Amino acid sequence: MNLPQPSNNRIAIKLKPAAERQVKKGHPWIFEGSIVKQNTKGKAGDLAIIFDSKKNKFLACGLYDPASPIRIKLLQVHQSATINSDWFLQKIQAAFEIRKPLFKKKTNSYRLIYGESDGLPALVADVYDKVLVVKLYSSIWLPYFQDILGHLLEVSGCETAVLRLSRLLENATNLHGLYDGMVLFGDLENPIVSFKEHGLKFEANVIEGHKTGYFLDHRHNRRKVGLMAKGQTVLDVFSYAGGFSVHALTHGANVVTSLDISEQALELARRNVSLNPHKGKHKTMAMDAFEGMQILYNRKERFDIVVIDPPSFAKQESEIERAKHAYYRLAKWGTKLVNKGGTLVLASCSSRVNAEDFFAIHEVAIQEHYRKFKVLDKTYHDIDHPVNFPEGAYLKCGFYRVF
Repeated sequence: MNLPQPSNNRIAIKLKPAAERQVKKGHPWIFEGSIVKQNTKGKAGDLAIIFDSKKNKFLACGLYDPASPIRIKLLQVHQSATINSDWFLQKIQAAFEIRKPLFKKKTNSYRLIYGESDGLPALVADVYDKVLVVKLYSSIWLPYFQDILGHLLEVSGCETAVLRLSRLLENATNLHGLYDGMVLFGDLENPIVSFKEHGLKFEANVIEGHKTGYFLDHRHNRRKVGLMAKGQTVLDVFSYAGGFSVHALTHGANVVTSLDISEQALELARRNVSLNPHKGKHKTMAMDAFEGMQILYNRKERFDIVVIDPPSFAKQESEIERAKHAYYRLAKWGTKLVNKGGTLVLASCSSRVNAEDFFAIHEVAIQEHYRKFKVLDKTYHDIDHPVNFPEGAYLKCGFYRVF
């Protein structure tokens, strides 16, 4: 890798009062419109120093990103620090310590770095056994990437490293030879790698799969569904690689139906199911979720457990109301398809739709279809997805007994 070296350029920044207050509270983002004074132009990865407007002393520092409306992504607040290789190593070691309890649960797949919440904004690192997958969302990391990669490999003990890039970066110029799916370290004979989650076997395509290859965030919810699935019939909507389906079948479900629009995803789901011992029957449906649920309803098929885990419906502010309507429709269909006394599991990964609104939508949808319900649980992030600022809280999942 022929990457740029960290710049000696330092950008002095002063902010509008409201933005300064947010920084003092620990929020990691500074938007372009919040900057009132800047002493020099900056390029991606330059260190920006934010000064307290009244005391004219150090307030925070972060990396400058001229390509993003989030112009500065903060690294350090209140106490000054030297941002160097040792600083990055300490951040990565601290993140690893938080994840250690997962290793006691027969799990070797986890998110080692969750961006801003682990102090490394716009960077994600997932571990699949001995394969590390690093996903970059901004070019601010290029000057520091070799140091960071070395530390990630050292701390995780991984033997191979793969790079994934956000869509924005994929289309960027001057990436210094980096590309999506690049093997950065070690050998990768097969893009499909094996790993364990609560003792169950899974595979993920780390080169071409969604995100880094798999969705690790629902680990605790998948196990929860598995533990209630013995002797049950289960519908897994937006099943992708079959995480909920695998847990249900291996814990004794009689029949599990995986519904996803992608035949490629369902092939991976079938493969993941086959890796684990089970006696139940696994069915798959390759079609749009709403169309598939309509067909199942018309066939008069009903299920003891219905899991609906859609992709994000609100990637920007303008999509929030449409997303809420989609969540209502999904809750409605789930209510129609779940047996009396069955369990309805409704999840969201849209950070722009807050948990309070999301759970309220469920209650309205269930009640409007003349069903009573009991809230069994409401879950949020597992320990490898810590939340240290509001926008970092995206995952929520409701478990309902429907009568």
